[in-house]
Amino acid sequence: MFNSNKTSSFATNMAFSGERSAWLCGLVVQISLYGITIAYTITSAISMRAIQKSNCYHEYGHEAACDFGETYYMLIFGAVQIVMSQIPDFHNMEWLSVIAAIMAFTYSFIGLGLGFAKVVGDGVVKGSIAGIATSTAAQKMWLVSQALGDIAFAYPYSIILIEIQDTLTSPPPESETMNKASTIAICITTFFYLCCGGFGYAAFGDSTPGNLLTGFGFYEPYWLIDFANACIVLHLVGGYQVPQFSCMT
Repeated sequence: MFNSNKTSSFATNMAFSGERSAWLCGLVVQISLYGITIAYTITSAISMRAIQKSNCYHEYGHEAACDFGETYYMLIFGAVQIVMSQIPDFHNMEWLSVIAAIMAFTYSFIGLGLGFAKVVGDGVVKGSIAGIATSTAAQKMWLVSQALGDIAFAYPYSIILIEIQDTLTSPPPESETMNKASTIAICITTFFYLCCGGFGYAAFGDSTPGNLLTGFGFYEPYWLIDFANACIVLHLVGGYQVPQFSCMT
């Protein structure tokens, strides 16, 4: 976690872009941070609902009408965040960052493993280099634009990059440490994104769900799906406070 300094990004923009641009950039950053917190809330609710649906499908069959709402889970997530936001020095709890990282690696490996296992089990690689077939070029362009947006949103830490760097100590220089950490982080996350996305598409082709762990491309082993979604929730419960503190400071 980090100790957000509300003046660091603003001061940087002031130095390089001027006051008007700094205020504009600050507005865009704040909107983005609020968007991230909303996405965290919705994603957590979807994962909690997926656990309930997974158990329902296991008990009543894959064709059962296991439809559940998300509002209740959003309220639970919000209540948990209210409690966690009252913890003193929450941003200095390094163990929480470690747990969140472990959870992220866990559900990433599970998603990757399930996709790989299905490809090997089916003995066929579905999908194509061209992606989903569309009837018009405009539809293809729209899908490509959506994909690029998803990729950009997959690296939200860039919004708080300066705040993170502002908390580092020297020597070595903060920029050197941040550059090294960013390079390692981007390489690791990109590896998992490509593997999960690639194996997921190879396993399901054009019918690939938006989320392998909540879209129910996989039904069994249900306990593994439950565990992976629980890891997602735990990751987001801890990670939510990072953009939240940035929004409020």
